Amino acid sequence: MTRAHEHGAVTITHHVQGQGGVYIAEIEGEPEEGYLEWQPGDEEDVRVARTTVVPRPIGGRGVAAELTRRMVEDARREGFRIRPDCSYVAKKFEENPDWADLRA
Repeated sequence: MTRAHEHGAVTITHHVQGQGGVYIAEIEGEPEEGYLEWQPGDEEDVRVARTTVVPRPIGGRGVAAELTRRMVEDARREGFRIRPDCSYVAKKFEENPDWADLRA
Protein backbone atom coordinates (compact mmCIF):
# COMPACT_ATOMS: atom_id res chain seq x y z
CA MET A 1 0.00 0.00 0.00
CA THR A 2 1.41 3.35 -0.98
CA ARG A 3 -0.13 6.69 -0.07
CA ALA A 4 1.21 9.92 -1.52
CA HIS A 5 2.10 12.76 0.84
CA GLU A 6 3.55 16.14 0.05
CA HIS A 7 6.87 14.92 1.46
CA GLY A 8 6.94 11.74 -0.66
CA ALA A 9 5.01 8.48 -0.88
CA VAL A 10 4.66 6.30 2.22
CA THR A 11 4.97 2.55 1.64
CA ILE A 12 3.92 0.15 4.40
CA THR A 13 5.26 -3.41 4.38
CA HIS A 14 4.68 -6.26 6.85
CA HIS A 15 7.49 -8.57 7.94
CA VAL A 16 7.10 -11.67 10.10
CA GLN A 17 9.69 -11.84 12.88
CA GLY A 18 9.68 -15.02 14.93
CA GLN A 19 6.18 -15.49 16.36
CA GLY A 20 5.34 -11.82 15.81
CA GLY A 21 5.98 -9.19 13.20
CA VAL A 22 6.59 -5.59 12.31
CA TYR A 23 4.98 -3.12 9.95
CA ILE A 24 7.57 -0.83 8.41
CA ALA A 25 6.85 2.58 6.86
CA GLU A 26 9.26 3.89 4.29
CA ILE A 27 8.99 7.39 2.88
CA GLU A 28 10.30 8.01 -0.60
CA GLY A 29 13.61 9.87 -0.41
CA GLU A 30 14.02 9.47 3.38
CA PRO A 31 16.62 7.23 5.07
CA GLU A 32 14.58 6.93 8.31
CA GLU A 33 11.79 4.36 8.75
CA GLY A 34 8.86 4.15 11.15
CA TYR A 35 7.57 0.87 12.51
CA LEU A 36 4.83 -0.82 14.52
CA GLU A 37 5.82 -4.05 16.29
CA TRP A 38 3.36 -6.76 17.31
CA GLN A 39 3.53 -10.08 19.10
CA PRO A 40 1.02 -12.91 19.48
CA GLY A 41 -1.56 -12.57 22.25
CA ASP A 42 -2.83 -15.20 24.67
CA GLU A 43 -5.57 -16.21 22.24
CA GLU A 44 -4.84 -17.52 18.76
CA ASP A 45 -6.73 -14.72 16.98
CA VAL A 46 -5.11 -11.86 18.94
CA ARG A 47 -2.09 -9.78 17.99
CA VAL A 48 -0.66 -7.38 20.55
CA ALA A 49 0.39 -3.98 19.15
CA ARG A 50 3.45 -3.41 21.34
CA THR A 51 5.08 -0.23 20.14
CA THR A 52 4.94 2.34 17.36
CA VAL A 53 8.09 4.31 16.60
CA VAL A 54 8.46 7.18 14.15
CA PRO A 55 11.88 8.88 14.14
CA ARG A 56 11.78 12.65 14.60
CA PRO A 57 13.04 13.47 11.06
CA ILE A 58 9.92 11.87 9.55
CA GLY A 59 7.51 12.82 12.35
CA GLY A 60 4.37 14.88 11.82
CA ARG A 61 3.51 13.26 8.49
CA GLY A 62 0.89 10.77 9.64
CA VAL A 63 3.27 7.81 9.49
CA ALA A 64 2.08 6.27 12.79
CA ALA A 65 -1.53 6.61 11.64
CA GLU A 66 -0.70 4.85 8.36
CA LEU A 67 1.01 2.00 10.25
CA THR A 68 -1.99 1.58 12.55
CA ARG A 69 -4.46 1.75 9.65
CA ARG A 70 -2.54 -0.99 7.81
CA MET A 71 -2.64 -3.30 10.86
CA VAL A 72 -6.41 -2.69 11.20
CA GLU A 73 -6.93 -3.43 7.48
CA ASP A 74 -4.98 -6.68 7.88
CA ALA A 75 -7.04 -7.57 10.97
CA ARG A 76 -10.26 -7.16 8.96
CA ARG A 77 -8.91 -9.16 6.02
CA GLU A 78 -7.17 -11.93 8.00
CA GLY A 79 -9.62 -12.25 10.89
CA PHE A 80 -7.49 -11.35 13.91
CA ARG A 81 -8.14 -8.91 16.75
CA ILE A 82 -5.73 -6.30 18.12
CA ARG A 83 -4.81 -5.72 21.76
CA PRO A 84 -3.46 -2.14 21.73
CA ASP A 85 -0.75 -2.19 24.42
CA CYS A 86 0.90 0.67 22.52
CA SER A 87 -0.59 3.95 23.79
CA TYR A 88 -0.69 5.42 20.27
CA VAL A 89 -2.64 2.46 18.85
CA ALA A 90 -5.00 2.57 21.86
CA LYS A 91 -5.65 6.27 21.16
CA LYS A 92 -6.42 5.52 17.50
CA PHE A 93 -8.92 2.85 18.59
CA GLU A 94 -10.66 5.48 20.76
CA GLU A 95 -10.76 7.88 17.80
CA ASN A 96 -12.20 5.20 15.46
CA PRO A 97 -15.26 3.60 17.10
CA ASP A 98 -15.85 1.57 13.92
CA TRP A 99 -12.74 -0.45 14.88
CA ALA A 100 -14.29 -1.55 18.22
CA ASP A 101 -15.07 -5.06 16.95
CA LEU A 102 -11.35 -5.60 16.28
CA ARG A 103 -10.20 -4.66 19.77
CA ALA A 104 -9.14 -7.59 21.98
